[in-house]
Amino acid sequence: MAEATDPILAALTAPGQPFAVAEQGGLRQFVNMPADLNALIDAARRHGDKTFLVEGERRLTFEQVFAWRDSLVPLLSVHRGERVAICMRNRTEWIVAFMAAVKAGAIAVLMNSRGSPAELAAMIAEVTPALVIADSERAEQIRAGGWDGRLFDLTDPPDPLPVADPAAPPPAPVSPDDPAVILFTSGTTGRVKGAVLTHRNIATGLLSMQLSGVMVLHNVARDYGMDPQALMAQMPQQAVLLVYPLFHISGLGSAFLSPLFAGSKVVIMRRWDAAEALRIIREEKITMFTGVPTMLWDLLHKARLGDADLSTLTNIASGGQALPVNLLDEVHAACPRAMMGTGYGMTECSGAIAQAVGADFLRNRASAGRVLPLVDLRIEGPDGTVLAPGAVGEIVVRGAQIMQGYWNRPEDTAAVLAADGWLKTGDVGMVDEEGYVFIVDRTKDMVISGGENIYCAEVERVLGEMPGITECAAFGIPDERLGELLVAVVVAEGHDEAGIIAQVGERLARYKAPGRVAFATESLPRNAVGKVDKKALRAAWPQLIGDN
Repeated sequence: MAEATDPILAALTAPGQPFAVAEQGGLRQFVNMPADLNALIDAARRHGDKTFLVEGERRLTFEQVFAWRDSLVPLLSVHRGERVAICMRNRTEWIVAFMAAVKAGAIAVLMNSRGSPAELAAMIAEVTPALVIADSERAEQIRAGGWDGRLFDLTDPPDPLPVADPAAPPPAPVSPDDPAVILFTSGTTGRVKGAVLTHRNIATGLLSMQLSGVMVLHNVARDYGMDPQALMAQMPQQAVLLVYPLFHISGLGSAFLSPLFAGSKVVIMRRWDAAEALRIIREEKITMFTGVPTMLWDLLHKARLGDADLSTLTNIASGGQALPVNLLDEVHAACPRAMMGTGYGMTECSGAIAQAVGADFLRNRASAGRVLPLVDLRIEGPDGTVLAPGAVGEIVVRGAQIMQGYWNRPEDTAAVLAADGWLKTGDVGMVDEEGYVFIVDRTKDMVISGGENIYCAEVERVLGEMPGITECAAFGIPDERLGELLVAVVVAEGHDEAGIIAQVGERLARYKAPGRVAFATESLPRNAVGKVDKKALRAAWPQLIGDN
C-alpha cells in the first residue's frame, strides 16, 4: 500500500536493486531471493570473527558457530523433508541445532519448551519427527511423556559421539515451496496444530524486515545529509538482547535470524529478569531491544530505582499486544535517542505483516503499524464482503509469506486459508487510507498475557476434566503489567482457588494457569445460542472475585 508514495521504497525495490520486487505467481516477491533458507543463513558466514553469540561466559564468533553447525549436520542422519524437532530453552545449542537441521534439508519443528510432558508428547505425535534434539531437562520430560524414538541431548552429547557415514550423500537440494519450519499454535479448539512455513515464506518475512531496516537507514542518512553506505560504515556492530522464546516466530525472526544476516551480536538471557537485563544492556552495549510491554514496564521500573545506563539503546520495539501510549511516553523519556517501533503479525504469516518505526510510528502511535510492501491486506464483513478503508471487520491477508497450511490438518487449513491464498487472521480491525492498521478486537477466544498466547479452550478443557467442576469459563481481563491476565470462573465443589491454579499449571505450561479463579454459585450466563456469555462474565468479574 505504501510503495506508490514512498520514493525511498520505490528506489530500493526497483529492477536491478538487491530488494527488487516483481509480481510472480500472482504475488509480489523479491526476485533476487535465494531459493532456500540455508542459502540465506550461509551468507552470514562472511561475518567471520565478529562476535555472534554471547550466553553467560560463552562468547562465540560467527565462524565458530558455523563450524559447530557443520560438524553436527552429519550426526543428525536425517534426509530432506524429515522432521527434526527442537525442544530447548533459549540457548546457544538451540541456534546451532536449528542451523544444522536446515542445512540437512530437514523441516525444523520448533517445540514450546515450556510445555508439560503431555503437551510435548502431543506436539511430537502431531509431526512424527525422525529426531528430537533437546536439552537435558526437556529430554527427561519428553521421555516421561512417552516418546521412545531418536533423541539427541545436545547439552550432554554421548561420548563417544556417533560416527557419521563418510559415504553418505550431501543433503538433497530443497525448493522454495518445500516446508522449512513448523511452529505450533493451539488454535481456538485447544488442539495443537503445526503451522507449516516454507523456505519462500520465511525468506520473504526476513527480507521484508531487512527492507524496513534499510529504509530507516536511508531516512536517517537523508536527515543527516549523508550517504547511507557512509553512515552504515560509521555504525558500531549492533547488539540484540534475545528475550523472546526462540520457538515463537518473533524470537526466530527478529531476535535470531535477522541479526544473524545483519552481522549483529545476539546476547541470550536464560530467563527474564529486569535487573540482569539492565546489567547486560550496559556491559554488552545492547543497541536493540524488542520485548512485550510487560518487559518494558519492568525495565523502566527497575531503571528508576537505580543508576541505570540505557544510553546505548537506539532501537526499541514491542510486539505481542498493543503498546500503551503512556508506556511509549515513559520509554521515550528514559531513552530519548532510541527509535521506537511496533508491528503486527502472527505465526501463520511468518512474522510481521504491518510495521512502523521512528517517525512513521510516531505519526500514528495508536496503530499496529503500516501494511508491509509485499502484503495484500483487506477488511471483510461477516459475509465476506470487502469493506472500504476506515470500516471495521476481520483482517484478511495474502502474500508470499503466508503459511502453506497446518501440518496434516486440511480441514483446519481450509477454515482459515482460501484456495486463492487469502488468510483469515481472526483479528477485527480497520485500515486507513495510508495503510495504517488498527486492531479493535479478536474473533479468536485467546488471551495475550505477557506476550504469550493462551487459548481459553485449552484451559477450559483441563478445568472441565477436574472432578467436581460442572461449569467453567476462562477469559482475559486488563492488566497494566501483563496486558491481559487470564482468569477463570467455575461452578465447583471440593476445590479452592490455589488448588485449581496449581492443577492447571501441572497439566499445561505454568504460564497458562489462571492468575485468579472465581467461584459462581449459579449456572454461568449463556447467550442466544447456548454458549457461555464471557462478555457478561467480564462485566461481573469484580463482584465474582470479591476478596477471595
